[in-house]
Amino acid sequence: MDKNLIQRTLSGIVYVAVIFLCTTPFGAQLLDSVSPGLVQQQYLYYGLISLLLLVGTWECMKIMKFGDGYEKWVVFPLVIFVFYLFSKRYFQHGFYFDFRLWEILALSLTLIAVVTLFKFSNELYLDSGKLIFTVIYVALPFAFALGLPKFSSYENTFSLEVIFLFLLIWSSDTFAYLVGKFFGKHKMAPKISPKKTWEGYIGGVVLTLVLSYFVEQYQPQLRGNWMVVGFLIAAFAPLGDLVESQLKRNFGVKDSGNIIPGHGGVLDRLDSFLICVPVVYLYFILEKFI
Repeated sequence: MDKNLIQRTLSGIVYVAVIFLCTTPFGAQLLDSVSPGLVQQQYLYYGLISLLLLVGTWECMKIMKFGDGYEKWVVFPLVIFVFYLFSKRYFQHGFYFDFRLWEILALSLTLIAVVTLFKFSNELYLDSGKLIFTVIYVALPFAFALGLPKFSSYENTFSLEVIFLFLLIWSSDTFAYLVGKFFGKHKMAPKISPKKTWEGYIGGVVLTLVLSYFVEQYQPQLRGNWMVVGFLIAAFAPLGDLVESQLKRNFGVKDSGNIIPGHGGVLDRLDSFLICVPVVYLYFILEKFI
């Protein structure tokens, strides 16, 4: 068997296992079997998101090739400061999904960053543009990701919004790939991602909606309507891949990193996640007013 395939398979299994254990109560339960009360689930999740944030920031800096100006040295302090502000809300249960203007503005920055990447990419060759883009593209999605799960230390509960977000992203990618491979004829963005087709995109949306129906039926405790969440994920997940592909293309980079052998870096694996989190978070805000 091809050694690269074995490596890719093993690293993929480890990656999925880490995501699963850190985003569901099973992680804390597993550690409890080793040492009761060792760690609560919310700390496992927070540790995972913190690690992904730091590695993702480093990868983004490498991709964009910062110069020797002050911007290079303030990226991590600024990213950590933004994440700290959201961390306070996370541990104080401060995510209420109310219609707060500053949150809407912060979420809209993701759209501005995407438009800048595709339409005004010259701005990103300046170190100041690289700094702003890194904070928006990496720090904000991971920061808002802290608001997706609900947990109670007193009741020892941790909700499953994040793992189902991952599952629907993975299903969207898988279905889009399979449908595109066998039926794809019309290229979606041939210069950016040659393998993506409109047939694959539509197939990914339809089949992810089917899976979302079962999530909605059997996980009624989750926030929002997961038929809607599934549609948003299937619609926007491919955009996440195109955004990262365009970013790497602009700076002549093949992979964001090699932390996951055979799969690339954190940004390679979480490109869809970085776009879907702000979209789903915004939906959870608007859903309260519908």
